[in-house]
Amino acid sequence: MIGLPWLLVDETIDDGDNVVATCADIDGLFADPAEPPVERYTLLDCVPGGRLRAACDGTGPSWLGNIGLEAVHPANSQHPPGCWECAEELLDVTVVDARRSGRHGPLEVVLEGRLRQDGPRHAERAPSDAEGFLLTGIAADGDEDFGACGGVTGVFRERPAPALRPATLIGCRPGARLLRALDALERGGTARHRRWVTASIFTVARDGTATRLLDTGLGAEVAGVRPSPRGDGLVDVMFEPTYADAVGPPRPARARGVWEHWRAGRPADANGWAVHDRELRQEWAGAALAHHRSAPDRKPGATIHLDGRHITDEEGFYCAIGEAVNGPGGYFGWNLGALHDCLLGGWGVAPGFRLVWHDSAVAQSSLVPGYDQRWWAPALTMEQLLDLLAGDGVDVDLR
Repeated sequence: MIGLPWLLVDETIDDGDNVVATCADIDGLFADPAEPPVERYTLLDCVPGGRLRAACDGTGPSWLGNIGLEAVHPANSQHPPGCWECAEELLDVTVVDARRSGRHGPLEVVLEGRLRQDGPRHAERAPSDAEGFLLTGIAADGDEDFGACGGVTGVFRERPAPALRPATLIGCRPGARLLRALDALERGGTARHRRWVTASIFTVARDGTATRLLDTGLGAEVAGVRPSPRGDGLVDVMFEPTYADAVGPPRPARARGVWEHWRAGRPADANGWAVHDRELRQEWAGAALAHHRSAPDRKPGATIHLDGRHITDEEGFYCAIGEAVNGPGGYFGWNLGALHDCLLGGWGVAPGFRLVWHDSAVAQSSLVPGYDQRWWAPALTMEQLLDLLAGDGVDVDLR
């Protein structure tokens, strides 16, 4: 099977027959997700507070960042206080109009922004027993009371479902699992479940080492097969999505080059990530995590030298500290939660180490307050990052 750069394995079974296929390429693996569209919402019977009130009366900026909406339920509701299932978040919000329903009555506030749809839930209808909504300004330095409203339009509504993406294994050498699905396709009939294939996706290095792509896999029904121009005996196998994308979640479209780079082996030189933008730096840190191999921690009190010349964004910090702790291509977190976990130990250095941050002025001038449209959230600042490191026992020496 070695020689083709992609390996698909059904990890739900353990019978020695779990190889689905190897293939030369996977059409559908690299694709950009659509960003949330700009929409309009109206807060009804609104009594605004804080910066929302200032935006409504014209004494403050009309742009507010993110706003959280939390449904208010009656005392006898089956929903608990602060029910996460009844909360929504509006992103990159601007107040475009504010009108009073009466001379001294509440406001009708028109907002322009986006709805966060990548969370655990989005409702098409407002909670049936909601008596109104608490409004919260979501900022980097803590949440702010934005008041309340009696209702909202434009948020809880049916939206067109995104088109599901098919996938094709190109230049494919089927294993036994896929051969059975192809046989079921040829036989036809109504037993569609026999054509269903589930597989984790591994990238195969040139030395034959297989590394699993985190959080990405194939789950779809075989829809067709044809001879492949990639080589004799190889086929292209088409998959149709049923409930979600055939391969999901896809990696960013431009990330193919990062994984091709790593296929040659773990990088031997530091700062290979530095030529990339934020999106590909994030992918680089993900590749570093996928290739991470556990080793004993350095003892408490160790000194780690951080090359800060290229830390121009949050993602650059994760790449740089990964290499500072674990060498070129090393991993030591790829978001704040993962960084915190690594700082607890078990990822290359024990808690209580000293971090000598060279060329720290680069990050100090880059990690500044603002709004991060990559994540639709307040930007991570240098001060916040240093507070997190100090809170986890890191002695930071800025140079």
